[in-house]
Amino acid sequence: MIERRYLIGGLALGGALVAAPLLFAKPGKRPLAEPGWRLSDAEWQKRLSPLAYRVLREAATERPFTSPLDKEKRSGTFVCAGCALPLYSSKTKFDSGTGWPSFWAPLKGAIGTSTDHELGYPRTEVHCKRCGGHLGHVFNDGPKPTGKRYCMNGAALAFRPA
Repeated sequence: MIERRYLIGGLALGGALVAAPLLFAKPGKRPLAEPGWRLSDAEWQKRLSPLAYRVLREAATERPFTSPLDKEKRSGTFVCAGCALPLYSSKTKFDSGTGWPSFWAPLKGAIGTSTDHELGYPRTEVHCKRCGGHLGHVFNDGPKPTGKRYCMNGAALAFRPA
């Protein structure tokens, strides 16, 4: 039988390993929006749904497999839910199996990136070039021709059919 001290020590060590990335994470700086899109929090809350506000303005992540845009197959353009800037063509969308809308390339000049340390290790955050809203992250495990997977929160996007 496991001795009590080993059990307590193991639980303490496990808790420390889980908490360490959160304790040492460096908070990211929100990217600046273009002058016409520097709205107050109250203005953003009025403009967006509660989930879109949490994602775009607080860098939250929606639950996987909850956005209807993950299964959107029509031809068209995915735009920022905050400012309607065109971000991705449906021609670059693919099913990554992750439960979030994924693309292998953004439209030219539509996005910006920054380093996100929220989980205790660096990731590349993707944000809207116009309003600065958090969209998701980009990973190096996507299909050809770019090898990139732009993994976006559906709540940060709206779809405009062609």
